[in-house]
Amino acid sequence: MEVSKMILLLVLVCSGFGCTSVHGRFHYGIAWPPMVEPPSQAVVPANSISLPPALAPQPVNPSYSGNSSNSTSTGCSGNSTNTTSAHPPSSEPVGAGYSGNSTSSTSASTPVPSPPPLPAPVDAGTATGNPSNAIAVLDVRAFGAVGDGVADDTEAFKTAWDIACQDGPGTILVPQGYAFKILPAMFVGPCHSELTFQIDGTIMPPDGPDEWPQNNNRRQWLVFYRANGLKLQGRGVIDGRGEKWWNLPCKPHKGPNGSTLSGTCDSPVALRFFMSSNLTVHGIRVQNSPQFHFRFDNCRNVTVDAISISSPALSPNTDGIHVENTEMVGIYNSVISNGDDCVSIGAGSINIDIRNVTCGPSHGISIGSLGKKNTRACVTNITVKNSVIRHSDNGVRIKTWQGGSGSVSSVSFDNIRMDAVRNPIIIDQYYCLSKSCKNQTSAVYVSDVSYTGIKGTYDVRSPPIHFGCSDSIPCTNITLSEVVLLPAQAYFIPNPFCWNVYGAMATQTIPPISCLLEGFPSAIMDIGSDKCY
Repeated sequence: MEVSKMILLLVLVCSGFGCTSVHGRFHYGIAWPPMVEPPSQAVVPANSISLPPALAPQPVNPSYSGNSSNSTSTGCSGNSTNTTSAHPPSSEPVGAGYSGNSTSSTSASTPVPSPPPLPAPVDAGTATGNPSNAIAVLDVRAFGAVGDGVADDTEAFKTAWDIACQDGPGTILVPQGYAFKILPAMFVGPCHSELTFQIDGTIMPPDGPDEWPQNNNRRQWLVFYRANGLKLQGRGVIDGRGEKWWNLPCKPHKGPNGSTLSGTCDSPVALRFFMSSNLTVHGIRVQNSPQFHFRFDNCRNVTVDAISISSPALSPNTDGIHVENTEMVGIYNSVISNGDDCVSIGAGSINIDIRNVTCGPSHGISIGSLGKKNTRACVTNITVKNSVIRHSDNGVRIKTWQGGSGSVSSVSFDNIRMDAVRNPIIIDQYYCLSKSCKNQTSAVYVSDVSYTGIKGTYDVRSPPIHFGCSDSIPCTNITLSEVVLLPAQAYFIPNPFCWNVYGAMATQTIPPISCLLEGFPSAIMDIGSDKCY
């Protein structure tokens, strides 16, 4: 009886609370006991779950946090799915179960590798540090340059240089469509790494001596000092605005008797490179410099390629490119027309290579002048090849003053076309700019000079070949081959001029040269002792 009552009571309780029987147990809708899993669902490994794109795990920079959908930061805080950081992303893998900000997340999913680090963004005009694989572009306008040709933009250029020099590699951009006026300035290195000066606009100095700052050097405009690895390039113009300088009363003009008046005569060189190495100048146009357009002093490894230099034929002392105490220079594929030498090679110049240059109107391509004021000059290994000289006062020239010492040696002039050139071939050891130069016995020793394939026409006002060597120190080992020079204006051929020059013709020449002395001078050993190299 008692058993029957207990069974009836149990039936009433189950029907009232809705029990179900699972694995021999009763479930009352209460939380499952620990370690008991519902058998109604299959167990799925966590690493086989396919997440929708919005939930796909993203690599996270451990220094990053912040709430932004598109931010650039060096150390924000929160969560973002599109973030650029100035630090490379962390290489730590982040699993699918990642949430929050942690550099050490634990997840059951397969780790997703991070992509390779991206370079930090570089904005023009920023002064932030840059990774080694990033090159900052610094537009001078970002530093206050106006570019209207009137405002003084000097400080903007110097600031851009200082930042690029310290943080490089970098590019200083002079944008197209603007004209920037710069006062005399010096850009100083050495820099952290190589720099590029990209000139696509116009750069100009103050207009003439009256506007030149009184406390500034009047002999140079833009100076690059210890600017190792500098590249000066672009499609722009450096305009020296030299006309008012050329018209100073002290300047020699092609007027009556070449007269001049007294007064200050200093004029600035447009671009001067001093004690710099591994320089490249490419593509730019330089015009109307008050004096030399380019000057390289105490430099090494210089390449000048595909540039244009121009100033009027009567502009005084406007040499195109002057090198002095400089080694390993290449001047290629350029056009130069000016009022003085297209290229002038001064004392201490070694291994100068000039090719594919079109020169003129001008005073030609010259070695010298050397030995002025009894100085010692040494020049060797000079090559001028595959070039054209047009409507110029001289062609290929070596010029030295009386009283100097040292030597010029190992010089090759090869495959050069002359077009109506006065003095196509000339060695002048009596160079003098006035009529008051006194005779002196010492001289720069000139030897081992070859002229090969010099062809074209000459101005008959001077002989086509002029060798005027020192009385006491003759020129030696001068050789000519395949020289053909015809008069441009008349039908007679004047005789070449020779004085104390030893050499030979490897082939017949036009005009014939019968004035060369054969062999070597008797005192050749004494002469050779003064040779530099």
